[in-house]
Amino acid sequence: MGKLKFEYIWLDGGVPTQMMRSKTKIIDDTQFSGKVEDLPLWSFDGSSTNQASGSSSDCLLKPVRLFTDPTRTNGFLVMCEVMNADGTPHITNGRATINDDDNDFWFGFEQEYVLWDLEYHTPLGFPAKGYYPPPQGPYYCSVGAEFAVGREIVETHMDICIEAGINIEGVNAEVMKGQWEYQVFAKGAKEAGDQVWVARYLMEKVGEEFDVRINLHPKPVQGDWNGSGMHANFSNTVLRTCGDQKVYEEICEKFGTKDRIQAAIDVYGAYNDLRLTGKHETQAIDKFTYGVSDRGASIRIPIATVENGWKGWLEDRRPASNADPYKVASSIVKTVKG
Repeated sequence: MGKLKFEYIWLDGGVPTQMMRSKTKIIDDTQFSGKVEDLPLWSFDGSSTNQASGSSSDCLLKPVRLFTDPTRTNGFLVMCEVMNADGTPHITNGRATINDDDNDFWFGFEQEYVLWDLEYHTPLGFPAKGYYPPPQGPYYCSVGAEFAVGREIVETHMDICIEAGINIEGVNAEVMKGQWEYQVFAKGAKEAGDQVWVARYLMEKVGEEFDVRINLHPKPVQGDWNGSGMHANFSNTVLRTCGDQKVYEEICEKFGTKDRIQAAIDVYGAYNDLRLTGKHETQAIDKFTYGVSDRGASIRIPIATVENGWKGWLEDRRPASNADPYKVASSIVKTVKG
């Protein structure tokens, strides 16, 4: 009889940004059917994760998505929803805000992050605190030890994401030194969120191995440096097939109403006002614009969509790097369906 290791992963009640938590359940291999729905519910102390009071502390973990764990022998990664003791979704459960019929929506999330030096508390590759490297310009998609910092960390993460079954589509060095990005694509809003969160979990594990923090703050370095976002590329059948510029413009206009602007910003990440300034390839947080190939717009219409006869996708450039992809996807779906 063999033993299998299941890492139950969930989101805590952290304010203003939720963090991942996890713990390991060991199960005999004879008791595992291979299906996530047959994995047992598991409880945890919600009073230690800002999700319950000490007098009624039990919260439940409901397994919803299963991945192979490349970092362990006989290991699996189990993305979980947090449920109340009565089985209803916990208020912190962003996944529960997505409807089961939202699989017509496809998402490609561009997750930016900064490799953070724990000794100097600066981006990896920056000089000692209080000093700065040469201005940004040579770091984006860079090659060479002077500009591309932490490639071994990035490629380790890329490889284990592939082994885990995550649909990672690419990686690249970003505009600020020590800043990188990976892209994850999935069909279905829940599936997209599951894949991004597990990719984030694996990134954290790689960071532990290299003693480097994975910094998801949207503006980790003040001044003339790019912030970090999680650009959300999205489409549904209409966007993929309509072939009509007017339809695209009508959908973009839905995002520009006062109530939808506020509803989006509410779930697009904490401290996003520090990033969405109108500079560094962003639109100001209090403005809304859209345009073809415009990286300074709130919504970018990719040139590939136009060249394909207005059949393709849109990119919402406002989500911050620390945003919850479940909540971002849910907001986008509600707006488009609106």
